[in-house]
Amino acid sequence: MSSEQAQGSTFIRRTFPVGPLQCNCTILGDRRTGEAMVIDPGGDAEKILAEVEDLGLKVVAIYHTHAHLDHILAAGAIKAKTGAPIYLHEDDRFLWDLLEQQCRMFGVPYAPQPDPDAHVGDDQVLDCCGGVAIHTPGHSPGSTSFWFEDAKLLVAGDTLFRRSIGRTDLWGGDYDQLEKSIKERLFTLDESATVVTGHGPDTSIGEEREENPFVGG
Repeated sequence: MSSEQAQGSTFIRRTFPVGPLQCNCTILGDRRTGEAMVIDPGGDAEKILAEVEDLGLKVVAIYHTHAHLDHILAAGAIKAKTGAPIYLHEDDRFLWDLLEQQCRMFGVPYAPQPDPDAHVGDDQVLDCCGGVAIHTPGHSPGSTSFWFEDAKLLVAGDTLFRRSIGRTDLWGGDYDQLEKSIKERLFTLDESATVVTGHGPDTSIGEEREENPFVGG
């Protein structure tokens, strides 16, 4: 799956599956500055870097919606090639540190990752593209969505899916917290906004408010 979105001629988005569990990695860029961020580099670092090169952009930040293995396994390689800092919500740092255990549990080859360079907090302005972070715990304690108001785009990670929600049976998962995050934070956003999910197809806020069997209606 690959898609691009433009707001005027400056905002660009490309999303495609990577890694052993086919996590959606998203590249967001600003044509005016030539800067980009990579969200959830879960594997296939060379593929991600090739997409960035194809877009003619320079990566200035690496953001993670959460620290499950399938969303972080290429972070170190992307940082090594670009020098961009790695951002993660501090409540998921314990998961980052449990990466080897996660890989064993899912039968995925372990690739050590460098420590995150900085924490990203609720309502924090992002390094480029006019976005802000929204702390949406539930799938994991530090799960974070990234909202780009001008582009009407939400990168939701594994918090919200098309007609589904993130699982809560892994480390630190909490269903009640997840439901609250979706209803009180995400469903208050523009109903026409596109939602980039952590796996699978895009959806919209309006569709999920009306039709999601877990939290909609």
